[in-house]
Amino acid sequence: MLYRPDRSGNQISQLGYGCMRFTRKGGGIDYEKAAREVLFAIEQGVNYFDTAYIYPGSEACLGRILAENNCRDRVYIATKLPQYLLRSAAAIDRTFDEELSRLRTDHIDYYLMHMFTDLAEWRHLQALGIEDWIEKQKRAGRIRNIGFSYHGEPEMFLQILNAYDWDFCQIQYNYLDEHTQAGRTGLRAAAEKGVPVIIMEPLRGGKLVALPEAAQRLLAADGSGYSPAELGLRWLWDQPEVTCVLSGMNSEEMVRENVRVASEARPGCLSPESRRTVEQVRQILREREKVGCTGCRYCMPCPAGVDIPGNFHYYNLMYLEKKGAARLEFARNMGLRRDPGFAAQCVGCGKCEQHCPQHLPIRARLRDADRALRPPPYRLGISIARRVMLPKAKSEKSPR
Repeated sequence: MLYRPDRSGNQISQLGYGCMRFTRKGGGIDYEKAAREVLFAIEQGVNYFDTAYIYPGSEACLGRILAENNCRDRVYIATKLPQYLLRSAAAIDRTFDEELSRLRTDHIDYYLMHMFTDLAEWRHLQALGIEDWIEKQKRAGRIRNIGFSYHGEPEMFLQILNAYDWDFCQIQYNYLDEHTQAGRTGLRAAAEKGVPVIIMEPLRGGKLVALPEAAQRLLAADGSGYSPAELGLRWLWDQPEVTCVLSGMNSEEMVRENVRVASEARPGCLSPESRRTVEQVRQILREREKVGCTGCRYCMPCPAGVDIPGNFHYYNLMYLEKKGAARLEFARNMGLRRDPGFAAQCVGCGKCEQHCPQHLPIRARLRDADRALRPPPYRLGISIARRVMLPKAKSEKSPR
């Protein structure tokens, strides 16, 4: 196993274990199976384990495994504060104490503010006294490193990154999401500040494993011998700005294979041929897209506040993945921002089309995207979720 350092000098295994996808059985987590896989990963050198308050049963399962096998001191635990559920300082305390109890530990090594999409979410926590709370927990040794996980767009990521002296951050990043969410821009900005970056969804939830047949033929012919999963992981570890890549491993075979790759892949490990393969595979995937948007963002900012590349990204995902999954991701990552940037906000001024290097009919495609992403049931659901989770939002634009 290869390791990469954090700001304090901890050596983090460059392969981390994502505990969201523990195998489930009979309505709960299959503890015996999860224990075998976690313990095998620890023996192979994996030392970073990521869970969250809202992953059903995950914290308790991980805590039990580590406690019953006396290996808590061999690993770093990362878990997350569900900031979107909390409305008081007392709720922060209760939630954190519950997490310590579930995990059977007296401290969290890497604690994240979960699923930021907007700077306003951090401002809300600041109003609840989160900065003083963090310092108190650090002084008591109950939190060792503080960070945030992110599911928004590049500009907002940079604002959150610069809003506090973070010890680390976590972003969704893979060769399909290279220029969406925080993207390569966010990755490099964090690295320039010396902030370690943990990567989630490195294989797009398995979408970069089950490649189209044409893409698999390309990969088989390029001489590397890489599987689709290995290509995606090596693409990440090829980048020195990446600290740790999380994988939701749910078999010993998957652990073994990912550990093998993580024991070989270093910055600069991808050959020019493999880089070309990534570009060719990405092009094949893009052929399924509805809009040929490259995410260059020359169309931004929109005078009406529309997140043009964001809407096109999720619209395209509907045809790369399952439509329902793409709509849910859109609802979570864009629909719950203070300023969501819905396509319906477009006033038809056409300024975006004047700057688009692809000469896309942006206004027409935005109408298509809005109809596809927000059919009536989703529109209603997003509206209800915004009222519940953003009760004090003052600047949000009314979703039409």
